[in-house]
Amino acid sequence: MHSLFGVENPLMDIVAHVDYAFLERFRKQAGTMHLVEHEEVRALLREIRSPRMVPGGSAANTARGVAWLDRGGEARDRRPVDSERPVFNGAVGRDETGDEFVERLEAAGVSASIVRKDAPTGVSVILVTPDGERTMNTFLGACRSFEASDVDFDRLERSRMLYLTGYLWDTGNQRAAADSAAAFARSRARRIPVAFDLADPFAVRRFRDLFREWIPGRVDILFGNRDELSLLTGAACDEDCVARAAPFAPLVVMKIGEKGCLVGREGRCDHVPGLPVKAVDTTGAGDAFAAGFLHGMLRDLGPMESARIANRIAARVVGNEGCCYEEDSGGVPPGSPS
Repeated sequence: MHSLFGVENPLMDIVAHVDYAFLERFRKQAGTMHLVEHEEVRALLREIRSPRMVPGGSAANTARGVAWLDRGGEARDRRPVDSERPVFNGAVGRDETGDEFVERLEAAGVSASIVRKDAPTGVSVILVTPDGERTMNTFLGACRSFEASDVDFDRLERSRMLYLTGYLWDTGNQRAAADSAAAFARSRARRIPVAFDLADPFAVRRFRDLFREWIPGRVDILFGNRDELSLLTGAACDEDCVARAAPFAPLVVMKIGEKGCLVGREGRCDHVPGLPVKAVDTTGAGDAFAAGFLHGMLRDLGPMESARIANRIAARVVGNEGCCYEEDSGGVPPGSPS
C-alpha cells in the first residue's frame, strides 16, 4: 500500500533572494505565481546571484513532507511506516534536470511515478524578497504534456488518499488527467478520499468557474488560503469564507498565515493557532501545511490534531530556505536548466 498519491507538476525549484526593485524591474507581482517561457527563465537566471536548486512542484513538496513525517521526521511522532511510501505522478523531460528530479525525489522517500516527454523539464524560479515572501516564475515545460493515460492507476488503486492541486488546470489534458484520477479514486469499488488544494490566487482567478463546477462531489478535503477561498466563494471575512465553502467539500481547511488555520466541518468553524516563527522564505509553506494535515488524517488523528501538525510543519519550513524538511533539503547552485 501507499499513503498519499499526488498528481501534479514536477519542477526543479531555483530559489534566489532579491530586493523589491528586482521584482519591479521584471514587472512581477509579489507573492504570486507567473507562468513564463523558457527564455524568461534564462533572463532571470542571468540576473540573480547565489541561487539554490531543490526538487519542487506543489504536490511533490507535499509528498516529500508526508514521506519525511512517515519516516518519523518530527520528534513528536516517531512511528515510521516505511511500507507506505507516498507516490508522486507527473511528467519530466528526457534531460539531466529530469534525471536529477527523479533521483532527489526517490532519495526523499517518495515513490516516483514519472513519465518522460519530448520537452524540457519544468522549472520554477522563486524570487524571495526580504520579508520572506516568494514570487514564482514557472516554466511548465514537460508538465504540460501530462495526460489521463499517464496516470498510474495501478499505484493509485493501492493508495489511501489522492492529492491534486489547482495548478493542473493550466492545460486541458492536465485537467482531464485530474478528472480521471478523481473519478477512479471516488468510484464505488474504491472510495479513496480526494484532497484538493486551490494552490494560488492566480489559479483561482483564471479557473474560478471551473473550480466551482468541478470541486463539489469530487473533493473530500479542500485546502485554500484566505485569498483563494475568498475568490472562490465571494465572501470577505474568514469565517464567511469557510461557511460558504461548506457546499464544496465536507472538510474545508483555510490557511491564515502566522495565525494558523480555520477548520470547517459539519457546520462548525474552529481556529487552530499557528506558531510564532521568523519567516525566512515562505516557499512551499502551504505545501508543507498540506503534508502535515494529510499525514495526520492518514493516521486517523482527526481534523484538529491534523491541523496542529500542519501548523508545526509549515512553521518549520517558513524558517528555512526553500521547501526544506531536513537532510533531503540541501540545495546546490544550478546552471541554466536543460
